[in-house]
Amino acid sequence: MSHADEPIDLGLFGAGDAEAGLDPFLMALAQAADLCLKPYRHALRFSGEPPSTIGDCSDCVVLIEARTAEGERRPERDLELEIYRSGDDLNLMLSSVNDEAAPLLWHGSHPVWMQAASGERCDRPSEGAALEALCRRIRALLVDVDERAS
Repeated sequence: MSHADEPIDLGLFGAGDAEAGLDPFLMALAQAADLCLKPYRHALRFSGEPPSTIGDCSDCVVLIEARTAEGERRPERDLELEIYRSGDDLNLMLSSVNDEAAPLLWHGSHPVWMQAASGERCDRPSEGAALEALCRRIRALLVDVDERAS
C-alpha cells in the first residue's frame, strides 16, 4: 500500500471506532467550527455518498451548516469542505455554499486564498482569519499515522 493510500488516523478515535460510525468524526469537526466561527453553531453532513469508515475521509465533501444560538438556520453562512489527498499531502478546500463569488480557501501546508471564478490568488477576506483557524483545527484532527509516529 502506498503512503497516499493509507487511511488517515484521526487520533481521537481508536481503531475499533472507525467501523462504529462517522458521527464522532462529524461531531469533532462541528466542535471545531463552533469554536472558530462563533457565535454560530454548526452541524455537519456528508455531501453525496459518505465514506464507509473514518479512514476513507481523505477524499470526501462535508457540508457545514450554520445556525444561531437560538437554532435559526443561517444558510448564507454555510460552507463546503472538501478533504482530499494530492500525492502524500492532505489538502482542504473551504468554500461558501451560497456565495459563488466568495474567495476559496485552499489549505495544505499553508493557507492560500483564491478567486472563485479564476483560481488566481487573492488577499485574505475580512472573515478569513477565522476560516484559516478552522482549517488548521481540522487538519490537526486529520493526522497521518506516519506524522504522529515521528
